[in-house]
Amino acid sequence: MKNKNNKHSILLFLIAFVISGCNSDGPEIEQPEKIYYDQAQKRMNAKNFYGAIESLEAIESRYPFGKYAEQAQVELIYAHFMNSETEASHSAAEKFIRLHPRHPNIDYAYFMKGLSSYTRDREFLTRVSDTDLSNRDISGAKESFAELTEFLTRFPDSQYAPYAKQRNVYLRNMIAKSELAAADYYLTIDAYVAAIRRANYVIENIPNSSENYRALKILEVSYEALGYTSLLEDLKVVININYPDQESIQKSSRRNWSWNFLNNTKPTRKE
Repeated sequence: MKNKNNKHSILLFLIAFVISGCNSDGPEIEQPEKIYYDQAQKRMNAKNFYGAIESLEAIESRYPFGKYAEQAQVELIYAHFMNSETEASHSAAEKFIRLHPRHPNIDYAYFMKGLSSYTRDREFLTRVSDTDLSNRDISGAKESFAELTEFLTRFPDSQYAPYAKQRNVYLRNMIAKSELAAADYYLTIDAYVAAIRRANYVIENIPNSSENYRALKILEVSYEALGYTSLLEDLKVVININYPDQESIQKSSRRNWSWNFLNNTKPTRKE
C-alpha cells in the first residue's frame, strides 16, 4: 500500500513538472492587473469614463502594491474629472499628493486639484442660474485660485503651468468682479464706507486684475460723497497717471457719470 502511494505521488510530481515546462515554453499568461489597466485605457479612449473608473478602482483595491497601482491612482484623477465628478477628482488628487509626494506626476496632481475646485463652483452655478458668477458665491473659485497659485509656486516649469496661469487670470478677474458687485450695491444704498472696503480689498489683494480702474472709480464716488477731499485729490492723481485714456472718455459725460457707472459696468460673463 505504501509503495502504491509513493508511485502516485511521483506521478503527480512528474505531471506538474511537465505542465510547468510546457507553460515556460508557451506564451506568457497576462496578469489580471494588466488586464484591468488595458481595459481602463480602452474605455477612456472610447469616452466611457464611468467604466474606466471601475477598472482603475479595481486595480487600486485589489493590487494596491502592484505595477500599475500608482498609475491607476493618477488616471483616476483624470477619469473622475472627465466624468464630471469633480469632488471625486479633487479628493483623488489630494490622496495622490499625500501618498506619493515625490512621484514624477505629482505636478499633475497639484494642477488637477486646483482645476477641479474651480470647475465644481462653475458647474453648480451654471446649472442653477444664468446669473454672472461674480454675483454669486465664489468660494470654490477662491479655493481654486489659491490651489493653482500653490501649483505655480511649486512647479513653475511644469508643462501644465501655462494653462494654470491662464486660468488664474480668469479667476482673479472673476473674484475682483464679485467684490465690486457688492461695492456697487453698497453705493446704491449710500453705504460708502462698506463700498470703500470692497474697493480697497480689490486694489490691495487682487493686483493686476481687470477691475482695478473700476475699483478706483468706486473709491472716487465714495470719497466725494463722504467729503474726503484730501483722499479724493490724491486718488484723482493716481487715476489720471495710470488710466489717462479711460479718464478722457469719462469726462465727456461727467454729469451723469455715477448713474452710468452703476448701470454700464456691471460684470457680465462672456465665456
